[in-house]
Amino acid sequence: MTSPTLTTTLPYQDPALPIPERVADLLGRMTLEEKIGQMLQLDARDDLDDHILRRLAGSILHTSPERILRANELTAETRLRIPLLVAEDCIHGHSFWPGATIYPTQLGMAASWDAELLERVARATAEEVAVTGIHWTFSPVLCISRDLRWGRVSETFGEDPFLIGELASAMVRGYQGDGLDDPTAILATAKHFAGYSETQGGRDASEADISRRKLRSWFLPPFERVAREGCRSFMLGYQTMDGVPITTNEWLLSDVLRGEWGYTGTLITDWDNVGRMVWEQRIQPDIAHAAAAAVRAGNDMIMTTPGFFEGTLDAVAQGLLVEDAFDAAAARILTLKFELGLFEDPRLPGVELDAVVGSAAHAELNLEMARRSIVLLENNGVLPLDATAPLRVAVVGPLADDAQTQLGDWAGGSGQAGWLDGQPRDMITTVRDGLQGVDGWSVVYARGADILTLEEDPQGAFFPDHQPRPPVVKPCAPDEALIAEAVAAASASDVVVAVVGDRIELVGEGRSTATLELIGGQNALLDALIATGKPVVVVLLASKPLVLPASVQQAAAVIWAANPGMQGGRALAEIIAGAVEPSGRLPISFAQHVGQQPTYYNQIRGQHGDRYADLTQSPAWAFGEGRSYTTVEYSDLVLEETVLCVSDTIVGHVTVSNTGERPVRETVQVYVRDAVTSVSWTDKELKAYRQVDIEPGESVRVRLELPVADCTIVDAAGIRLVEPGAFELLVGPSSRDEVLLSAGFAVS
Repeated sequence: MTSPTLTTTLPYQDPALPIPERVADLLGRMTLEEKIGQMLQLDARDDLDDHILRRLAGSILHTSPERILRANELTAETRLRIPLLVAEDCIHGHSFWPGATIYPTQLGMAASWDAELLERVARATAEEVAVTGIHWTFSPVLCISRDLRWGRVSETFGEDPFLIGELASAMVRGYQGDGLDDPTAILATAKHFAGYSETQGGRDASEADISRRKLRSWFLPPFERVAREGCRSFMLGYQTMDGVPITTNEWLLSDVLRGEWGYTGTLITDWDNVGRMVWEQRIQPDIAHAAAAAVRAGNDMIMTTPGFFEGTLDAVAQGLLVEDAFDAAAARILTLKFELGLFEDPRLPGVELDAVVGSAAHAELNLEMARRSIVLLENNGVLPLDATAPLRVAVVGPLADDAQTQLGDWAGGSGQAGWLDGQPRDMITTVRDGLQGVDGWSVVYARGADILTLEEDPQGAFFPDHQPRPPVVKPCAPDEALIAEAVAAASASDVVVAVVGDRIELVGEGRSTATLELIGGQNALLDALIATGKPVVVVLLASKPLVLPASVQQAAAVIWAANPGMQGGRALAEIIAGAVEPSGRLPISFAQHVGQQPTYYNQIRGQHGDRYADLTQSPAWAFGEGRSYTTVEYSDLVLEETVLCVSDTIVGHVTVSNTGERPVRETVQVYVRDAVTSVSWTDKELKAYRQVDIEPGESVRVRLELPVADCTIVDAAGIRLVEPGAFELLVGPSSRDEVLLSAGFAVS
């Protein structure tokens, strides 16, 4: 197809005109096919010529620099030359760009409890993404972790709606910068709207059995917050709710999101949501009916359902849709393109790319984030090790030197992008690398165990939509020779650092697990190492909370590092050697046993009994927990006023004392308990937190402020309100009742 020469500037091409005028002019010139095409986001790894010249696609994803340039050339051949929106899953860094900065996973970053730091990470990520010609990231994830078996726990900020809202808002601000006209700004996406993580049995994308009141209570508040703060796009979950796919859930999309919240941003489906209604959920007879339902429900961008183009044309021919049914969606997409300035500058990969992507400044930020993400769970006093002593250190375990696994999901080697096998090895510091970098230490390494092998799924290598089906994981048996080698290394050393966890084959979409235990030979390895009597520091390098074997109760220390990104090994070595103080706090609870699911702290009170017949309900490590290399005491919690009304602010003061010999960054956590509620409610909820730096022997008086208006429940009618009556303000270092100070107040 060739484009006629444009000899005059049409109104939509005039940057001096207001954007609404440009949109209206362009929309008035578009054919039905061109409007439908703008709603299509298609996989750039497929036939670009067909996507752009025949289906007139408005957006592409999963691309490379060469394909971005080729797509731009093809766009110039179309009649109206409407630029493309280029999107990618840049979840914790520029996930699929060789040499980009890969940060800890979202769950790891959440352990910092530091919104300002996450905003800086998102800003740096936006700079790298924008300079490579990509305009849109499918991040942040606002799902609430409920069942630890779910494969996508690592993509979340954990289990608490308030903390999720704080951190997600920060990342949206970082991505979108000062406005979309900033050439370093990219579109943020809040996902997966809504309730996607409330799975059946931890299985991915199953029916979310959630009442509307439950949605309003826990799952919607983080989304409402980022919607009101200007997040420009929402991605819809795969799942159904009350039998209705989120893609066509008019109550969620029209009544709540666009109605109550006044949201004017862009809605995008997840991968082939429209097609799934036909081939997977089987609630639509064909693509024409599925496409019509998606359009009527208010979807704007349809991700990777190529048949949507033909399906909507067929739907119009059958009378299922009128011809102007696509105008609102096309207008919202065009508005984004005008706001990004793509008609004047399509933002192709920049000449300064090499100076921005993977820069030294971003590596330093990455190191800071990795340090802050690491959580010290247990320590019998062996840590920190003496960095000035000539220690013999055995670093053991299948993940001690596994560079790509250390990066986690959505990170190059995780399989979603066919053109990238992993990130450059020389950019990644493994735990082995980090410990070998400590001057004066003699470090020996032994793998000690294998984790898994893979077999093709008996149902075939591909789903009906031709996407790859995850292979079946087969745990490796303990290898006596590997264990013997590791035990020998441990026996000849002063201290052992054992690095265990999960691999990418156990993580992500369609990769939920039936167990939370370490698989393969890892439990046998830990048992053997601890039996040597040497002090063993267990480093859990795992996408999510896992269950450790009973022998770990005799370990010298336990550290959870999530997937700590490129600088993770260096950060871990610094903490183990005492060069950096551990400051991470859990954004999610650890189970003692998989049968305890769910283990999140803010469960509804009113269970008949507080334990199983064979096990307590207490988690191994609770939300908010994390140790330091010093001791901290809380005392003298006082409220300025104890009788308040809804328009008032609770003001409290608590003394936090560093009673040890090392400095600490303490996360002071503030929970609220509503004594009696008109409907069942959680026993306590995080409502605020403050981080304070305290020198050894120092005490600080910490001021705490919380609007009474935040002390809400959702009543039986689904209305969020503050009910009058007695409350408690609970302040301490974690969510466990036994460490929280309490001060009562009343709301009149």
